Order: sequence, then C-alpha cells, then structure tokens
Amino acid sequence: MSGAQPQAADVVIIGGGPTGLMLAGELGLAGTSVILVERLAAPTGLSKALGLQSRSMEILDQRGILERFEAGHAPAPFVQFALFPIDLRKLVFPHPHTLGIPQAEVEAILEQWARELGCDIRRGHAAISLTQDNAGVSVEVSAENGTYAIRAPYAVGCDGAHSLVRHTAAIDFRGTDPTAIGRLGDFRLDARDVELLRAALPDLHGRDVGVFRTATGNFAIVPLGNAMYRLAAIEWGHVDVDREAPVTLEEMRTAIRRVTSVDLPLVESTWMSRTTDTARLAACYRSGRLFLAGDAAHIHFAYGGMGLQTGLQDASNLGWKLAAEIRGWAPRGLLETYHQERHPVGERLMMSTRAQVLLSSPGDHVTALRQIFSELLQNEATARHIAELFTSVDVHYAMPGYGEHHPYIGTFAPNLHLATDSGAATVAQLMRQGHGLLLDLGFRTADLCNVAAGWSDRVRIVRGSCWDGPPPMRAALIRPDGYIAWAIDSDSGDAAIAGLKAALQTWFGDAQRRKS
Repeated sequence: MSGAQPQAADVVIIGGGPTGLMLAGELGLAGTSVILVERLAAPTGLSKALGLQSRSMEILDQRGILERFEAGHAPAPFVQFALFPIDLRKLVFPHPHTLGIPQAEVEAILEQWARELGCDIRRGHAAISLTQDNAGVSVEVSAENGTYAIRAPYAVGCDGAHSLVRHTAAIDFRGTDPTAIGRLGDFRLDARDVELLRAALPDLHGRDVGVFRTATGNFAIVPLGNAMYRLAAIEWGHVDVDREAPVTLEEMRTAIRRVTSVDLPLVESTWMSRTTDTARLAACYRSGRLFLAGDAAHIHFAYGGMGLQTGLQDASNLGWKLAAEIRGWAPRGLLETYHQERHPVGERLMMSTRAQVLLSSPGDHVTALRQIFSELLQNEATARHIAELFTSVDVHYAMPGYGEHHPYIGTFAPNLHLATDSGAATVAQLMRQGHGLLLDLGFRTADLCNVAAGWSDRVRIVRGSCWDGPPPMRAALIRPDGYIAWAIDSDSGDAAIAGLKAALQTWFGDAQRRKS
C-alpha cells in the first residue's frame, strides 16, 4: 500500500450492486460512517433482475422508500415458481403482488437513498487487496489517480460470485456444477417477430410476457417498452462454452431456434449475456471482521430474481447488527447471529432454485412430475407454502421464547394499522428510523416503560390499538430489521416482564445507566 495515512470509516463495503447499496443505507440510517467502493465508473444501466417480491417490499416500506420503487411501475398479482403461476390475490398475503422494476432502477434508488444518509459511494474505485487483524481491516483500492488505503473495523463483501472478500477469507464455496445454460438479452422486436413467437408457443397466445417450457428447453419473453423485449433461451446441456467470450447475435438466434423452432432476425440488442444453474453457498458468512452478503455468499439460477431479494434481506439483517457493534451497545454474540440466521435462508434458496431448474427441464418424466405438482398447487395450503417460500415470506428465525413462546417470535412483524397516542400509523411507519420498537397493544404500558427505560436510545415504545380488528399479540418487541424478538398474549405478570427484559438484553445489549 502507499505510504499515505489510510482513510477511515466504520465499515467498508466492496461492491455497489443492490446488496451493497442497501447495506450502505442501513448503516447510514444508524449513524455509522460508510465507504462503498465499486469498480465500475458508472452504472451499466443493464438489468438482469426485473422485479421485487413481497418480503423485499415490506423491508423497503419499513425504511420509508417503497413509494420510490412503486412510482411508475404497475404491480402484477402473480409469482411464477418453476413456470407455474400462483395468484397471490387468492391468498392472504403481505403485498400480494410482484413489482416489475428493472434492477438498474432499484440500484439507482438505493444509491440515492444511501447518499442522502451520508454514505460515501465511490465509483471507479476497485478493491485490489485486503487484510484483517485483531483491530480492523485494511483495504487497498485502485482508482484513476492511483492507489490508496482504507482502514475500518469491518468490511463486507457484496462483490458477487468472484468475491475478493470471500477469496481473501478463504471461505469455502461449494455447490453444484452447471447442467443448464441460459442465453439472454434485450432486443428490439417488431410485430411480425412477436407473432412468429405466438404461433410457435401456444401458451403465449393472448399474453406478451412469461416463461414457457418447450420440448427442448425454456423460453422467456418480457416486454420492456419501446418495442424492446427481454428474451432468454434456456437449454439443458450445451454448457461447455467459453463463458468469457462475448455472446453474439448468431449464438442467440441459434439458441432461440433450438428452443422454439422460430428463426428470429434479432438485428438490434442493447446487451446479451450467459448464465448457468451453477449453485454455490458460502460455508460461512463471516470470517473475523469480514462478512459476505448477496451473490458473494450465494449464487444460483436466476428464476424469479430471488438473488436480488435475498441480497436485500441479507443487508437488512446485517446492517443494524454491525451498527450496534460499532456504536458500542451490541450484546455479546450479536454479529454471530448474522450467519446463524441468514445461512439457513441461503440453504433454502439453493433448494428452491435447484428444484425449479429440475421442474422446468424438458422430458416426459419431468412432464409427469409437473402434472402431479400442478394438482398439488390446486390446494390452497400448498400454493401458500410455495408462494411464501418463493417470496421469502416464510423466513422464520430461531429465537429464544423467553418463558412464553409466542408463534410470532422470529417472524416478520405484520404491518398493523394502529391508532396511537401520536395519531394513526402503521408498524412500517413506526420503524422508519431504524430503531427497535416495543409495541403495546393492550398490555400494561407503565410496566413496559419501566422495564425498557434503560434502552430508550435504541428502542421506541409506542402504545396503540388495531384498526384491523383484534391484535395478534398484546405486546411485541420488534428488532430494527422488522423481526419480532418477544411477544405475549396474556398478562402473565412477573414472567412477562422478565421475558421482555431478557429479550432486550439479548438483542439490544445492556441498559443505559440512569442518571442519579
């Protein structure tokens, strides 16, 4: 490294995709200093993922920025699991729709939010090496004007499948090798091209969007406006290609012809790429002062854009915990819970995407399996289970019960509509500042206040009543990431108060000493 004094920050984030930008915003909201380095000098404007799912929208709502993503984008009521459409309108579901928004717009909105919160985002700055010791992490960065060093207590790798942070930490990244390859890109099509596809794909009749299973693979088409379409041809086998070589129009035409039997001219494209169903999961999400999030921790096939969703949720889980450690109030072991909670989510992500690859593959045996699966999805409970898996609504962290184990402990807080002492509010609105929330919906406010007074710098106490009907609990302690750490239905006296105190100490550390 150069001899200059290293620049300082509380956290260095390596990688400026959706995960890194979301994490920067979470840390900025908590008042920590952040330097984010991204090797690309400017956003590419390209979008592999094209939407947001329910849990991601809940998280963004709790930060008060969901409306920025919704502006100009119409919701769609369906999710598609292994090419099976599931109508969320038939289920009682938070945000019962997907939000069609290109990844490039997601990144732009998150970057604006992070900058508003004071985060230092540096484009055209590439991390080229890093080391850690007992006191912190040193990162060497290459920029247009030379190299420089950053010193911080922690660094987070949000730097994708070939993560420098993961390699530096020597974290194992095992998984499965590719069996399928997808070639995709954005192309200009005229009306004749679309009609050729409609004629070849009966399932496309009357629709202009979808992913379709054919005798030889899958074909996807998504309209992007101005006669531009996202096209993808997915094939099983054919994986022995030079992944580093640029995709050509002829290669794309040939792949589409093999999958659909349609000869599309494809004379204009804004970008093209290849992807495979390689699936790998980091053995651990933390090594000392280094952390992994997003694609640095897990890669998989792109069905449903689940990688973007999971990365945003990784950042939401990690951000407040890192901030608590930096600000000095984190209880012992809090940072360990990042891996403990998010790694099982990564394992289910691997399971889900691998299952979708198999169920979407061609062949008579798979067709028979799909017929059975289609019948199972007619059962509402089964459809709900799959929809909750696909949208991460089923995420349930293992947490202590603190005496009375409530079914809501470890789940994401429902967005109740409340009448509070300060006026009407939703739970999401009460979470906007990134603090914990102690919600009294009919317990004993004085007792809750007495117990939680020592945590008032970290936990907000709100008394309210539900507009939606009887509350699902009488009181709840909600972590900054929206998950319920303690809840109670009954007035069990001293046991309830003892449970609350234990939960506060577990997730929010020691109480402040009261001034005499």
